[in-house]
Amino acid sequence: MQASADSTKMDCLWSNWKCQAIDLLYWRDIKQTGIVFGSLLLLFFSLTQFSVVSVIAYLALAALSATISFRIYKSVLQAVQKTDEGHPFKAYLEMEMSLSQDQIQKYTDCLQLYVNSTVKELRRLFLVQDLVDSLKFAVLMWLLTYVGALFNGLTLLIMAVVSMFTLPVVYDKYQAQIDQYLGLVRTHINTVMAKIQAKIPGTKRKAE
Repeated sequence: MQASADSTKMDCLWSNWKCQAIDLLYWRDIKQTGIVFGSLLLLFFSLTQFSVVSVIAYLALAALSATISFRIYKSVLQAVQKTDEGHPFKAYLEMEMSLSQDQIQKYTDCLQLYVNSTVKELRRLFLVQDLVDSLKFAVLMWLLTYVGALFNGLTLLIMAVVSMFTLPVVYDKYQAQIDQYLGLVRTHINTVMAKIQAKIPGTKRKAE
């Protein structure tokens, strides 16, 4: 009974997080999205100038400076006003943050599922179960060598963050036009791949 309740709770939490992520990416709350977007960009740009250890240390010092200053301020204010409001972070200190065994097991099962499916797909590609798919993967890796030569990992992360917070809004606004062009591109790619597949012996897919 408890396991069922925990599972339902986790499903609700996951659904809530998913909705919050969609709201962030589509700028439903401009202030909240702006804070998250700006914070991520600031973090990644900081990592381009300083080491990971330095950035973590500076962030920890900034957070501690803010909380300690606020704690001292509230203590002085309570002493002057002769009030007894208690610890200013009491609600957060008493907040339950531990994960149950069932919750940990559920996260572990999800991770195991993703890892197993990834390993199976990589095995299929590297051992050439389907020649066309392996060739596509080889072309993708070849293109990534040029991407890696032009951009480092942090630059790609910054570009990914910018894309995450801009592309959904652009697609939502120009969905019809984008779908039309994507359909043309997809048709052209499928035509080219069909021609290549027809010329390479042993690559013809079995009819499903």
